[in-house]
Amino acid sequence: QVQLVESGGGLVQPGGSLRLSCAASGKFYNLNTVGWYRQGPGKQRRLVASITRDDRTTYADSVKGRFTISRDNAKKTVNLQMNSLKPEDTAVYSCNADIQTGIFEWRDYWGQGTQVTVSS
Repeated sequence: QVQLVESGGGLVQPGGSLRLSCAASGKFYNLNTVGWYRQGPGKQRRLVASITRDDRTTYADSVKGRFTISRDNAKKTVNLQMNSLKPEDTAVYSCNADIQTGIFEWRDYWGQGTQVTVSS
């Protein structure tokens, strides 16, 4: 069974850093595009950053220059390095992945989410 597991959330002061990880486990062919999303209190879930299999990246305007997404295909992991954190970055962060589970089959998976709180 394919699963995505996030880790690395927590409480950090404004200006601090956190590194989130999204690890894929189970049996599958390829981990394709992976995105990090966040949902703040009373807000809609929004895409923060994404990365394709060939390392093309996209970022929300609000995090450009502060967040960096990267992947380790050997470890089946995608990381989100978050620097210069602001209180408005407080949210539940979830990863989403397009995973090839069969020769002609792709499925969309979500992790359980990890809380990031930026507060003094």
